[in-house]
Amino acid sequence: VIKCKAAVAWEAGKPLSLEEVEVAPPKAHEVRIKIVATAVCHTDAYTLSGADPEGCFPVILGHEGAGIVESVGEGVTKVKPGDTVIPLYIPQCGECKFCKNPKTNLCQKIRITQGKGLMPDGTSRFTCKGKQIYHFMGTSTFSEYTVVADISVAKIDAAAPLDKVCLLGCGISTGYGAAVNTAKVEPGSTCAVFGLGGVGLAVIMGCKVAGASQIIGVDLNKDKYAKAKEFGATECISPQDFKKPIQEVLAEMTDGGVDYSFECIGNVGVMRAALEACHKGWGVSVIVGVAAAGQEISTRPFQLVTGRTWKGTAFGGWKSVDSVPKLVTDYMCKKIKVDEFVTHTLPFDKINEAFELMHTGK
Repeated sequence: VIKCKAAVAWEAGKPLSLEEVEVAPPKAHEVRIKIVATAVCHTDAYTLSGADPEGCFPVILGHEGAGIVESVGEGVTKVKPGDTVIPLYIPQCGECKFCKNPKTNLCQKIRITQGKGLMPDGTSRFTCKGKQIYHFMGTSTFSEYTVVADISVAKIDAAAPLDKVCLLGCGISTGYGAAVNTAKVEPGSTCAVFGLGGVGLAVIMGCKVAGASQIIGVDLNKDKYAKAKEFGATECISPQDFKKPIQEVLAEMTDGGVDYSFECIGNVGVMRAALEACHKGWGVSVIVGVAAAGQEISTRPFQLVTGRTWKGTAFGGWKSVDSVPKLVTDYMCKKIKVDEFVTHTLPFDKINEAFELMHTGK
C-alpha cells in the first residue's frame, strides 16, 4: 500500500480537501500509476457541483493526467513499470462489440463499474481516514498515485512533457476529434464554434487542420477572442452584440448558414442555436458540451427534414488506446498545438485555485 497526497471531494459543492490517502496495490489486469501532472476540466467541476447523476462521494476526481507506471497486477502485458502513460476515461478493450465496430469509440467493457466509481471487480483502491473513497471516470488523476484498469491506459513517447500531454487525456483530443473525426470537416468549408474554452479552441485547431476557409468563434467573453484567432478563428462574435438570434446572424454572415457547427458549452439553448445556424441541405452540428442531468434538446423537426444533421461526440471519436499515442506523436512533430492551451501551472496544493481560474474563464 502506498500512502500519498490526494485531493478528496468529501461532498458535493465543497472545495477539494488535500488528504493523505492509502492506495492499494493493483489487482489482476490493473495498473498503478504515479501521476506526474493533471489538468482540471469542467467535467470535474460538474460532478463536484452535485449536478452529475452518476456522482458519488467521497471521491477522488480528475481525468486529464499523465504519469509513470509504478506497478502492474497479474496478467498485465501492454505496459510495465517505468512506462510513460496517459490514463483513459474511455477504455479500449478491443473485444466488445463497440471496440470491434469502426463507427464508435465507446468501449463498454467496464462501463457499469466505472459509472459507480469502482474498479472492474466492484471495489475501490482508495481509502482515507478509514473510509472507502470512490474512483472517478476510471482515472482519478487528482492523486499522486492512482490505480486504473489495464484497458484504460495508453503508453506514450517517454520524451513527451507530461505537464503538457496530460491535456490529451480529454479536452484537446475531444475538441480536435470532434472536427476531424465526428464532423469530418472538409477543405474550404465554413464552421462556427460556440464556446471558446479549451475544447472550443481545440475544435478551431481541428477545423483549421482540416482546411476550413472560415471559422467563426462565438462567445460572450471577448477576452477569449485573441486566443481563438491565434488557433485559427477567422473572426469572433458575441450574441450580446446583436438584436436578432445568433443563428440568424450566422446565416447572414455565411450565405445561408455554416457547413459545420460545434457546441462546446453544455447549454441546451446554445445546442439549438448551433443546429439552426447550419446550412439547409447539408449542415452538420456536433454536440461536444455536456449538459446538466435531465436537460433536453429541442428544435423544429423541419430543421432536420430539410437536411441538417445533429450529432454528438465523446472523446472526439478517438479509439483511445490506439489514438492517444499517435496524438502525442502529432504534438511532438508540431502537427497539433498543446503548449498553447496551458495558461497557468500551479502546485498540487493549489488545486482549488485552479478550479477558480477555470470558473472565471481565465
